[in-house]
Amino acid sequence: MDRTVRLQTLSAFLKSKRAKIFPESIGLTSGSRRRTPGLRREEVAQLAGVSTTWYTWLEQGRDIRMSASVLDCIANALQLTADERKYVFALALESGLGAASSKEEQTEISPSLKKIMNELQFCPTIITDRRYFIVGWNEAAAHVFLDFEQIPIDQRNMIRLLFTRKELQRLAVNWDHFIRGFLAIFRAYYGQYMEDDWYDRFLEEMKLVHPDFDHLWQQSEVKSAPEVLIEFRHAKAGKMLFNLTSLLVQGSSDLRCSIYTPAVDSTTENKLQKLMGRK
Repeated sequence: MDRTVRLQTLSAFLKSKRAKIFPESIGLTSGSRRRTPGLRREEVAQLAGVSTTWYTWLEQGRDIRMSASVLDCIANALQLTADERKYVFALALESGLGAASSKEEQTEISPSLKKIMNELQFCPTIITDRRYFIVGWNEAAAHVFLDFEQIPIDQRNMIRLLFTRKELQRLAVNWDHFIRGFLAIFRAYYGQYMEDDWYDRFLEEMKLVHPDFDHLWQQSEVKSAPEVLIEFRHAKAGKMLFNLTSLLVQGSSDLRCSIYTPAVDSTTENKLQKLMGRK
C-alpha cells in the first residue's frame, strides 16, 4: 500500500467513525443545523486538542506530520477501541508488519492443529490465513457451510465466497451482520500488513465485481477476534445457533481458527449430528 492509498484509507475510516458518534453522547446538543449525522470536524478537533485546520487536513488525506501522542488524542476523541487504535496508528505511522508471503506458497497446517480441529467433531471449525484463504476445515464445517474440497484452491477465500455463493448468503439469518464480522477481522489484517499489495488488489476486485461490497467495507469496524452468537437457517437442518469463537494460532503462519460451538440449551448439536449421519 503506497502512502497516498494509506492516507486515503485513514481519511475514510476517520470520517466513518466521526459520523457514528452522537453529539448528545458527549454532552453536545444535536441542533437543527447539522447536515450530516455525528460530530463536526471542529468538535473532534476541540476534543482532541488540535486545530480544526490540522484535523481537516488529516481527514482530507493530506500528507501532514503526525505524532503518536496527537494520534492518541484523536483516538480518544473518536472513542476508538484497542483494535481500531492499532489500525489508525498502522495507517498513519506506517507501522504495519510488511508484506505477507505470496499466495503461491500454500500454508500448511500442522498435524497437531489438524488433530485439534478434527477432534471438534460437532463444532464446525475453519482455519484461515492472514488473507482469509481457507487452509483447513473439519467435517462439521463442510456440512454446515460448503464442501470446500470442491472449490479450487485459489478461490477458497472466505470473503469472496460470502459474496459469490448463494448458499452462504441464505445460510445466515442476518447476512449483513454476519459479513460485517468477517470484514472487521479483514480490516484488522489490512492495517497490520499494509505493505502487502495483495490487499489493495483484492479490495478493488471485490468493489468492481460486487456492488454491495464497497458500502459494507466503508462501514466495517476493526476487530481482531469478535465473539458473537450467530443464527443460521440451514437448508436441511433448519434453525441452528452457534457461538463463534475466533482464535489466533501462535507461530509464523498467522493462522486464525474460527470455531462455531453449538449454543447451550439449543437443539443445534443434535441437528448437526443428524446432518452428519451420526444419529
